[in-house]
Amino acid sequence: MANGILVAAEVSGGAVAPISLEVLGAARRLADQNGEPVQAAVIGSGVEGLAKELIAHGADHVFVVDEPALAKYSCDGFVAAMEKVNAAASPSAILMGQSDMGRDLGPRLAFRLGSTAAMDCLSVSAPGGKLIAERPCYGGNARANFSFNTSPAVVTIRSKAQEPLARDDSRQGQVTKVDAGIDAAAIRDKITGHQEVAEEGIRLEDAEVIVAGGRGIGSAEGFAVLEELAKALGGAVGATRAACDNGWRPVSEQIGLTGKIVGPTLYFAVGISGASQHMAGCSGAKNIVAINKDPEAIIFKSSRFGIVDDYKKVLPALVEACRKLRA
Repeated sequence: MANGILVAAEVSGGAVAPISLEVLGAARRLADQNGEPVQAAVIGSGVEGLAKELIAHGADHVFVVDEPALAKYSCDGFVAAMEKVNAAASPSAILMGQSDMGRDLGPRLAFRLGSTAAMDCLSVSAPGGKLIAERPCYGGNARANFSFNTSPAVVTIRSKAQEPLARDDSRQGQVTKVDAGIDAAAIRDKITGHQEVAEEGIRLEDAEVIVAGGRGIGSAEGFAVLEELAKALGGAVGATRAACDNGWRPVSEQIGLTGKIVGPTLYFAVGISGASQHMAGCSGAKNIVAINKDPEAIIFKSSRFGIVDDYKKVLPALVEACRKLRA
């Protein structure tokens, strides 16, 4: 880790994405173990002002690639920009979030740099100065540690797996502008349209409490009581793939291997069997409460608390109790 760590920050809504602040916190804690610097890269158009935010959250040195051709993410453009930043920073490791951008950029950048990538990791450490990335395997039922023989190692980190540092505006750092020399005509992948899914309330990825329903809910109408519980707890509603495939909930609420990865403090699994595909999306939850009328449901093996009963009997009473406690 002699050359420190570089965090590839992501921009969302004109600010540094929350997942990038989490990754920056992980990089800071890792670098402090060996007294190494933390560097960050922010790429886009009109992003120079975000350097202060990255420094306030733990970066020592921020590389800014601010070019109109990079206003929207493109694999060709961002890989080329990160190559230039890598040449300037010479890091031993490059960390980024396991987001849509990270999933695409991470492995392609590693290949371009002649290195390798570890995806969807939960943590990073450096015992003896050698980087170790921990990631879930076997559908989240086990964890594996990976080391690297190439440099820079590229690691993507799962959302909510790490805590961001508290913002400290008194922190000082260096800012360097990098001219990536990106020719818009050379970018082969083009964005022809952008459609955002309308989300009401708290985003699943940011929610501290999630109430998720599965096939056992039985219908779209059955989710009404789950919405009541989520509202009473200030949380969000999620669903399994089966519930989304049946049209009971929008795909934007799907949690699992082919959906969103979440890590709330409290996760209610209602009418969910506990298949590995779903657990891969919620295994990062700190506390899982399973509600299922089947006492043999495998979800109980992963839950901290379990209620064996029909959710139609349990949830109304739970909603009422939560409302009284919050009154």
